[in-house]
Amino acid sequence: MKSICVYCGSNFGDRDSYLEAAQSLGAAMAVQEITLVYGGGNVGLMGAVADAALAAGGKVIGVMPQVLVDKEIAHTGLSDLRVVGSMHKRKSLMAELADAFIALPGGLGTLEEFCEVATWTQLGFHQKACGLLNIEGFYDGLLAFLNHATAEKFIRPDHRKIVLSGKDPMELLEKLTQFEAPIVPKWLDQKQL
Repeated sequence: MKSICVYCGSNFGDRDSYLEAAQSLGAAMAVQEITLVYGGGNVGLMGAVADAALAAGGKVIGVMPQVLVDKEIAHTGLSDLRVVGSMHKRKSLMAELADAFIALPGGLGTLEEFCEVATWTQLGFHQKACGLLNIEGFYDGLLAFLNHATAEKFIRPDHRKIVLSGKDPMELLEKLTQFEAPIVPKWLDQKQL
């Protein structure tokens, strides 16, 4: 695994542990020589994970649409900042550059981006691991929803295994390296569910 895309909040959230997790993840990726791919911002957890990776000697690629660069939230100290024309191009390029995905705590944008790449794994568009860094139970509700949707037969059990989770960066990085995408057709006879 040479690169991981990290989705996370453009705010710090209400707990110091979120910032600490972002910093730990960025540093751990750098130590393991894993390139950080992220949204390119200098604010919130986004800026913190990038700063930590850079401080530990890591490579960081930011991807940001021009409209956000114009608002002066682009991180100017990155190894590589790629400016694109739209949010759709941003998400596509980030997914292309990454070998796996991690979501730190965040809001709607974080959730939307993470769910999209997990869906792409489910559909077989790629076979990349997707993990939630579940700091202080931040993602417990989402994990409970996924388990409920699986029990209610909206998600196949093999597809439920696509979304990994861990409570600390090293645990989650280890799970990502061991991930094998399920080879299960998405659309099957309903009786097979």
